Amino acid sequence: MTVQKVTKTQTEDLWKLWKEAGDKEARKELIENYLPLVDYVSSRLAIGLPKNVSRDDLSSYGIMGLIDAVEKFELERGLQFETYASWRIRGAIIDGLRQGDWVPRSVREKAKKVEDAYQKLEQQYMRTVSDAEICEYLDISEKEFQAMLQDIAVTTICSLEDPIREEESETRLSLLVDDKAVSPERKVNEIYLKDALAKAILRLTDKERTVVSLLYYEDLSLSEIAEVMSLSPSRISQLHSKAILRLKGVLGRYKSQLMHD
Repeated sequence: MTVQKVTKTQTEDLWKLWKEAGDKEARKELIENYLPLVDYVSSRLAIGLPKNVSRDDLSSYGIMGLIDAVEKFELERGLQFETYASWRIRGAIIDGLRQGDWVPRSVREKAKKVEDAYQKLEQQYMRTVSDAEICEYLDISEKEFQAMLQDIAVTTICSLEDPIREEESETRLSLLVDDKAVSPERKVNEIYLKDALAKAILRLTDKERTVVSLLYYEDLSLSEIAEVMSLSPSRISQLHSKAILRLKGVLGRYKSQLMHD
């Protein structure tokens, strides 16, 4: 992904003009220079969203996030702006979608049902459960299950890769315990959670694990993953949804264990 329209030196000069001298023209040039970030992030989020969600709306939300990032970025900390801005842009888009009530209550209820099914069955059998077992538990056909996954896909865009705290790169994958927890206890919980997640990832099917790896570790978009795996984007979206629901089930069990200990 190419972001800069100007050289690195010119970009550094723009940042100094904006942050040290408050030059509004430099601020404007910085925003224009990083606009491709908005296109990149909005394109990743657009995969699997309902057709009624406008790409223009996503871009508009994203631009607001970019402007906010340029305003609040602390140059002296020596952090990479692209990473910081990507989180801000993504957060702004998701906030905008949430405010627009873009996910119907019925879809959220479907997601909860499937998540609970994965959690209960995989805890009962201590292994990865098949689609057929999930369908039997929910008393639905496989065709209905695939349709549910397609609907649920829109609820998984703001899941494990979301930052835990604003302005930080730490994600829910590294979510441990409350900041007020005693340090030794927090360290133990960290070890157990990482172990639980590692085992959960190993329990994913090969295709689900590949999707998670390519999306969160190789930073490919769902459409790019579809090309790599020779599958349709909708199928990749379904695999992603199942993987996320399985992993959320593990996190749910972990949270319940903490509350009962």
